[in-house]
Amino acid sequence: MTKLPALSRLFSLSVAACGLLLMAACNRNPDSAGPDEDTSTTGRVNISVDETFAPILKSHIDTFQQLYVYAHVTAAYKPEDFVAQDILTDKVRAVVLARQLNAAEKSELEKQKLIPRTTHIATDGLAIILHPSNPDSLLTMAQLSAIFSGRQADWQQVSGKSKLGPIDVVFDANRSSTTRYVQDSITRGAPLSKRVFAAKSNPALLDYVATHPNAIGIVGANWISDRDDAAVQRFLKRVRVASISSEASPKSVDDYYQPFQAYLALKKYPLRREVYIISREGRAGLGTGFASFIAGTKGQLIVLKSGLMPATGQTRIINTSKK
Repeated sequence: MTKLPALSRLFSLSVAACGLLLMAACNRNPDSAGPDEDTSTTGRVNISVDETFAPILKSHIDTFQQLYVYAHVTAAYKPEDFVAQDILTDKVRAVVLARQLNAAEKSELEKQKLIPRTTHIATDGLAIILHPSNPDSLLTMAQLSAIFSGRQADWQQVSGKSKLGPIDVVFDANRSSTTRYVQDSITRGAPLSKRVFAAKSNPALLDYVATHPNAIGIVGANWISDRDDAAVQRFLKRVRVASISSEASPKSVDDYYQPFQAYLALKKYPLRREVYIISREGRAGLGTGFASFIAGTKGQLIVLKSGLMPATGQTRIINTSKK
C-alpha cells in the first residue's frame, strides 16, 4: 500500500516531463536546430548560379553562413543553360538566373509535381568592355548590333579614324546568359560575327580585352562595379567601360550612359536584365531560407553594394551640379 503514492508521483512527474518536451518541440526556433537538420537556417544545400553573378553570390553566401553557423550553402558557377538543367534534374534545390523559367522548363517541373518559387532579387546591367586605347568609347545600340552580328567587322567601319583593325568579339562562355542576351536583345536573332569566341570565364574575358586593343567584351556589371573590391580595382585599371545610347542619333554625350545604379533605376541604360533566384523546394528548407535572405534587407544591401539595382528597398538619386 505504501508503494502506490510513490508510483503515482512518478507517473505524474513523467507526464509533466513529456509535456515540457512537447512544448519545447512545438516552440523551437529554427536557429536552435542542430547542424544536420534541414531548416530555413540550418543544414546543407547545393545551388547553381549563372557564373556572371559569381562575385555577388559569393558575398551573399559568406554573409549568410556567418549569420547562421549551421547553414552550409555550396554553389556551382556555370553557364546559364547548365544552371537551368540542374534545377530540372534535381541536382540542386535552387538556382540564380538572369531570366525566369520558360514554358518548357515549367512544364517539366509540373510533371514532377513541383511548382517553382521565383523571387526577383536584382536588376543587372551588362557592361561593354574595351581596351583603354580604343577611342570609340561612345557606342549606340545600332552600332553594337552591327558589331556583334559582324556587319561592322573592322573598327574603321565604326569610326573612320580608328586604326585598330578587325574587331574581336569576346564572350565569357558558350551557352552563357550574356550570349543569349546579345542574340535576343542586341542582334535580334541575327547570327553572331565570325570573329566571336568564348574566353571560358569572366576574368579571362577581362584579361583578353586588357591585352588586345581591337577586342570588345560584355560582362555583368557586378564584375566591375564594386570599387571597394581589389579585383575590381585591378580590372578597371586595365580596361575601359563604354557608354551606351539607345538613341539612333545621339545629340550629345549626355545621351550615353554607363551601367551605374541610378541609370539602371531610371531605365536609361539600355542593357538591363532582371535577376531571379528560383527554388524547387516544396517546403521551408535551407534553399528557401537562402532565397529569403537574398530578397530580405541584408541581402538587398549586398546587392546595393555590388553595383546592381536591388529589387526592393528605397533608392535615392542625388543630382549634383558641375560646380
